Amino acid sequence: MNEAGTDMADSMQVEDVLAQELAYGDVVLGTLGPILGHLLSSHAHTLFNDRIIAQIRGMISNLATQFVMSESCEQGEAHAMAAHDGLVRILSGSMSVVSHCHALAIEGQLTERLHTRNAIDPVLPSLVQSLIASEDDEIAETAMGTLAAQARFIQHQSRMELPVHELPQDIFDAALGLARDLVAVDEVGLRDDYNPGGNRLALLERLTAMVENDGRSALTLNHAGTALFLTALASISGQSRDLIVVSTDESQLSRLTLAMRAAGLKPHEIEEQFLLLHPMITLPDNFDSLKADRAAQLLSGSDRQQLG
Repeated sequence: MNEAGTDMADSMQVEDVLAQELAYGDVVLGTLGPILGHLLSSHAHTLFNDRIIAQIRGMISNLATQFVMSESCEQGEAHAMAAHDGLVRILSGSMSVVSHCHALAIEGQLTERLHTRNAIDPVLPSLVQSLIASEDDEIAETAMGTLAAQARFIQHQSRMELPVHELPQDIFDAALGLARDLVAVDEVGLRDDYNPGGNRLALLERLTAMVENDGRSALTLNHAGTALFLTALASISGQSRDLIVVSTDESQLSRLTLAMRAAGLKPHEIEEQFLLLHPMITLPDNFDSLKADRAAQLLSGSDRQQLG
């Protein structure tokens, strides 16, 4: 009886610590959109990662360029420049667009850092390599498509680009609607060229569903690679992928910890992932008393279930 009481006390203590940190993380996430919007409209951003801000600006500028270039009638260079600048301002005011670009920028830097520091291949990790060699043609084809899409993602990030067709469906619709209000975009042509099931994020989701053990085999970072790991963790923990990407930031480690626990990772497996992501971070005392279903409940009670 005493042992059971001790276990319950330990579990409550861990939950209290993680719940408090999760609540703090919610506050931080709640300010991300407005702060990013302000930083994108000014140059006073010394408290933020300059490279992240530059990356977001570059992607939004690239989106604006693509929309302007799709205009159905030729208006001249002066019009194009004015339309581009106006559209950049409008897109920079969209929290869904900015939040998605922010997550992509974080993912790009995380992928680069893990490659440099831990030799995790950014394009062809061992799990993807084994899936390409699968005797199942559908799995092999999806893995090859994911490989090509991930290689393009790395190139696009290095150029600060974001192709319109790589946007998720809801953000594509939102961005197109904003662009349509300012310029005469070729909406029919853009929609005809857009295949929401064929972009990188969709391929990663499809490949995750094909991985053994309901995708859980992709929850080992150095085996699955950054992109597939993040996708699998989001899918299994029930969080949005952009939110999982942002949770790799040090201000959101409670959310990341809970997501990994909710996805079924054991404490020692979570510690292994933290050795790669944040080697100086240790789990709270008595963390092993926190069950996966309780971690999922704590996440579901969070104020932030998605970004934007």
